[in-house]
Amino acid sequence: MKRSLLALPIVFNLIIGVSAQNPATSSSPQPQQPDPDTVVRITSNLVQIDAVVTDSNGRLVTDLRPEEIEVREDDRLQKITNFSFVAVAPTTVSSEKPGPVDRSAPPVTAVPLNREQVQRTIALVVDDLGISFESIGFVQKALRKFVDQQMQPGDLVAIIRTSAGIGALQQFTSDKRVLYAAIERVRWNARGRGGLSPFNATEADPRSMVPADTHIGGPPPQEPTHDSGSSQFGKESVVDVSDLHVEDDLTEFRNATLTVGTLGAVDYVVRGLRELPGRKSVLLITDGLTLFGYDPHRDNGRDHLLMKERLRRLADLANRSSVIIYAIDSRGVQPFALPPDDLSYLPDQTGGFTVKNRNDLGAGIKQVLDDQRGYYLIGYRPDDSTFDPGTGRRIYHTMTVKVKGRPGLKVRYRNGFYGITDKELQPDLRTRAQQLIKALTSPFASAGVKLQLTSLFGNDRQVGSFVLSLLYIYGQDLTFTDEAEGWHKAVFDVLAVTFGDDGRIVDQISKTHTLRVRGDVYERVRKSGLDYPIILPIKKAGAYQLRTAIRDAASERVGSASQFINVPNISKNRLTLSGLVLSGIDPAHASSSLPESATTNGSTPSISRLGSGAGDTYDQFDPQASAAVRRFRQGMMLRYSFEAYNAKLTNGAMVPQLHVQVRLFREGKPVFTGKVQTIDFQNQEDLKRLAAGGILRLGTDLGPGEYILQVTVIDPSAKEKYRRATQWMDFEIIK
Repeated sequence: MKRSLLALPIVFNLIIGVSAQNPATSSSPQPQQPDPDTVVRITSNLVQIDAVVTDSNGRLVTDLRPEEIEVREDDRLQKITNFSFVAVAPTTVSSEKPGPVDRSAPPVTAVPLNREQVQRTIALVVDDLGISFESIGFVQKALRKFVDQQMQPGDLVAIIRTSAGIGALQQFTSDKRVLYAAIERVRWNARGRGGLSPFNATEADPRSMVPADTHIGGPPPQEPTHDSGSSQFGKESVVDVSDLHVEDDLTEFRNATLTVGTLGAVDYVVRGLRELPGRKSVLLITDGLTLFGYDPHRDNGRDHLLMKERLRRLADLANRSSVIIYAIDSRGVQPFALPPDDLSYLPDQTGGFTVKNRNDLGAGIKQVLDDQRGYYLIGYRPDDSTFDPGTGRRIYHTMTVKVKGRPGLKVRYRNGFYGITDKELQPDLRTRAQQLIKALTSPFASAGVKLQLTSLFGNDRQVGSFVLSLLYIYGQDLTFTDEAEGWHKAVFDVLAVTFGDDGRIVDQISKTHTLRVRGDVYERVRKSGLDYPIILPIKKAGAYQLRTAIRDAASERVGSASQFINVPNISKNRLTLSGLVLSGIDPAHASSSLPESATTNGSTPSISRLGSGAGDTYDQFDPQASAAVRRFRQGMMLRYSFEAYNAKLTNGAMVPQLHVQVRLFREGKPVFTGKVQTIDFQNQEDLKRLAAGGILRLGTDLGPGEYILQVTVIDPSAKEKYRRATQWMDFEIIK
């Protein structure tokens, strides 16, 4: 791939080669911050649950005392031993009026949350298996309103469709770009159980027109026995609609299967939430669920009992994972009575509630979010029978929580649990694969092996579109063993998975590497780390997430990193830019060919020159200033490179005539705007893929912090609508 984006990191970084080998009671409640490990606990000597208490107006009650609470397990009164009120940090809304919006500015980069920073973890589960065509537009509108207006700092959020694949949990993020991409995938599922209208279920059933005592299809009932002539309607009254009955059976079976699919998705999300911090909730948005409907003549209630057992286990899992399940009926205000459904069952069992008869689904989501403001932690010591394994089976224990002496208060709590301790249910992550997958599926970066990930879009004539991911591995976290003749060896496993915006796996890489180094190279790797490039062809434009995990084989320490990237469609023949490659150059070590104009007057950053980007080389010795890490010191020379695709050739020009402008942003506000300059594209080999770049100096008046470099390219020969293309990359300035 000559002069392509693939070559650019080689110019700026020392990439160490690695050889791959196949894997041979407090007296009164005290407000406190939530601890995700103590919200719900079920052990042989402690059962701890959470409860929300509100008054008749729905306001949170925060001043209850332990003696005002009564807890019963299987109707046996329990002595409260732990009692406290946990106040979740309130949402903050700025009182300042927003200023004018610079729509040409790049988005403010989302700083990934640490576990300690998470206040709420919210899974918005859109039941596209059961939402009608008419309802889906209202759901999309409510989701956008949530991301735009209701999502707060400290929120870790995922928007998940019940028809999505196993990658759904990769969407837990504080990055709104990821959430917007997920909303774009929320569409009506023609193969789901939701029809065109949310009220299809109310349409007349042909069987309803037959008198109630008339048998429909199949052999006549055996009891009571009557002479055929003594029947109310006589022998002639038996209506043969067996074909309709079969069709209805198939429809019922299909809907039941899809309902099970909805519950399976909720179960999957709850399992993923188990290890996450904050006040955890699942908001199931659906047109309704029918869980317990059955015909006793067909199954004698067996399916009913199996469904109830399944739901109890799901509720028990949610309770142990400290997850509250809420339900929002996306049908809005119902103009007439609908057949009853079981939408409220899971919310009732896990301490949540159901929002119904609201046309404003956004207000319904807000109602759920307002419920996250605080709760009581209540603990008691169970007796031996709660966890008695001698019976050979662990029974389900029901719970009741009441407030004494204060009429009108409402208590929502978790209604029960199985007699199994949390420790018995904990997975034992012993194998290499288990450790890597656990790190890969967590929304938090694992720090056992420190990593940084930078993913860049590019396009090549032979390969087509691809994503180049530069993974920077901190050498101090790898375990080296000494070998003969001064060699040092480290073995590490790499797992990289790319997910589409629908949560499905697009591609994956799994390898075990053995790294052997000695002398100065060993010292450099230990001190400065190494870059690990991953190249992944992308066949289809769209939004993607790349998640990587590294496991040091000797110590079993694991690190992980992830990044969101949007791959444009260059087949539309519109001006498009590749990803930006940024690297820092220490002026003291720059080559003698560095142009004089690269210096600045004072401390204002300035453009030095725009050139081919791949033809010049400079020495740089700071690994933190590499394209993978992008941590630049004040006064350093910042070099950027990119490729421009689909530039137009008009008016007999031998090469495209493009202009470029560079801007620096901090916290969404411009701190530097460069002049519009013309790019020199002489001696380019591929006029459809033009390499370009430039240099600017970071002035000493640019304070430490996060910045964004934005590059805008203008093609005056293109149609007005498609003349501009913009790309940006974030970086950090340090002292």
